[in-house]
Order: sequence, then structure tokens, then C-alpha cells
Amino acid sequence: MTTRRSLILQAMAGAMLAATGPALAQARTVGAIRVDTARLAAQGWGPRSQEIKRDLERQLATTLAPMIRRGGPVLTVTVKGVWLASWAGGGGKFSAGGASMDNFDADYVLTGPRGEVLGQWTILSTIGSDSGGAWYRPDVDQRRVAALIENNALWIRRYLGG
Repeated sequence: MTTRRSLILQAMAGAMLAATGPALAQARTVGAIRVDTARLAAQGWGPRSQEIKRDLERQLATTLAPMIRRGGPVLTVTVKGVWLASWAGGGGKFSAGGASMDNFDADYVLTGPRGEVLGQWTILSTIGSDSGGAWYRPDVDQRRVAALIENNALWIRRYLGG
């Protein structure tokens, strides 16, 4: 039998659960972002690896802006590889459903002030090679890499709770 007292107690319990819910899902903070692209240089990206480093740092700073707090944990990123398909375009009328894909592989480690690992994630972003727009534009490869970097940054934001 439902009484007024049990109804009030149920409402109070529900309110307490709702109040504690967001605290459990609170986003982590990041104090600094460090990116290492040394492996890319060894894979043949040469000076472009430094551009990818700067672009990723800039994209992460923008994407994670609400989470950045001075003195917070350090987010260290090691870019393991960037692979662009040799053919930039999606499936067409005669492609039999196949599509070429670009990939961006990176390891993320969030480290606390005493060097303790607070979290680590390996993120492999895979998007269509047509993400850079028209294949005949001279900067198509730069736009493809930028799309991969943005995708990778959005995934780490999701993993950090943002």
C-alpha cells in the first residue's frame, strides 16, 4: 500500500540519486598537453611531423579548452602513425561498395602530479579518405590529416568525460 510517507521517501531518494549522478560523471581536468611525433619522422613524414605536432597541440587545446585547469594532470600524446590511403575518394558507382580509409593512431596517457597514471587510451581514428574534400585540390592531404586530428581529439575528449 502506497502511503504519503513512502511517496515522500521515494521522492527524496530519487532526488539524492540525481544529485550524486553528475559528480560520478564529472569531466577530468588537464593541466598541460605534450605531443610526441618522433615516430612519424622515422616513418618518412620528415618536417611534416612537426606540423602534425603543432596542429594536434592546437586542436587538443581547442577541443579540451573547458577541461584545461592550471596545475592539473599532464596529457601526453604519442602519435604512432598516420596513414593516408593512396586513393582519395569514397565509394562510387563502380566501386563495389569499397572505400579507402585514412588512419591516425595515437596513445594518450594522463599523468598526475606524482607521476601516477590516471588513465591511458589508445585511439585509432579511421575516416574516409574523402574527408579532405575534392581530391584535385593541392592541399587535399593537409585537409585529410586535419580531419584525422580533429576526429582523434574528439575521441580523447569523450574518454576524458567532456
